[in-house]
Amino acid sequence: MLDRITGMRIFVRAVSAGSLSAAGRHLGISPAMATKHVDALEAHLGVKLLHRTTRRLSLTEAGSDYLDACLRILPEIEEAEASAASQRVEARGLLRMNVPLTFGSRYIAPLVPAFSQRHPAVRVELGLNDSQVDLIDGGWDMAVRIGRLADSTLQARRLADCPLVVCAAPAYLDERGVPRKVADLAQHNCLSYTLSQSKDWAFGRDGNTRVTVSGDLLANNGSALVAAAVGGQGIIYQPQFIVADALRRGELVVLELDKPAMDVGGIHLLYPPDRRPPAKVRVMADYLVESFKDEVPWALA
Repeated sequence: MLDRITGMRIFVRAVSAGSLSAAGRHLGISPAMATKHVDALEAHLGVKLLHRTTRRLSLTEAGSDYLDACLRILPEIEEAEASAASQRVEARGLLRMNVPLTFGSRYIAPLVPAFSQRHPAVRVELGLNDSQVDLIDGGWDMAVRIGRLADSTLQARRLADCPLVVCAAPAYLDERGVPRKVADLAQHNCLSYTLSQSKDWAFGRDGNTRVTVSGDLLANNGSALVAAAVGGQGIIYQPQFIVADALRRGELVVLELDKPAMDVGGIHLLYPPDRRPPAKVRVMADYLVESFKDEVPWALA
């Protein structure tokens, strides 16, 4: 089946121009192809739209009714196409972004006011959720992901590194002692993140050194673990962006162990594959990359 919308456009142009050849020239196609489009349209409808002779065209009764319908429908289609196409070049509409709870509330939300001033036609919806959601199924335009990226067709742009830190409150260390080796953690109260894929804590740049830990608190949010650790409950192993403020205030101290923290792969912005993503996605991606390109706000001196 040839494109029905093109057939409608050729039909309307042929009536106004008086010939299929003229309609074809106007739309940049051959007279033969213009004729095929109208033939296919008549075959689909099961009625004749035009009386055609070598000298002139005239509308049938069905053609007259169909012309009226086309004159109503085509402008609406063209308006819809123009609206959709404009989103490629003009940043506007609702931008839905899924972001981890702590990172989103601390480091993405404060950037939104300046973004909105630059792009007042874009409305931003932040979905704050530590569980990974499917962008396509969930209707999200983009997402921030922390950690190593799984193989996927999603487009990725790196925002920042994400170093991990082992730390605890001074009061806890005074009471339980300071672990010096990764193996020592097995004897301590370690507060764990429930969304981690492993019950062990991994160390070494590639995560080859592992220790099985246990503790009396599990949580699915890093800020909850920080609050418990500040209260002296135990040791945590969390991204630096979550613990930086508590470290600066002296509420937590970094533990220097015999193995470095694991390299988790950084913080990335992801969005669905599209050779030309909508302008609202492009400008937000550029804005976030620019915002984090120099020193990140969680950097420690």
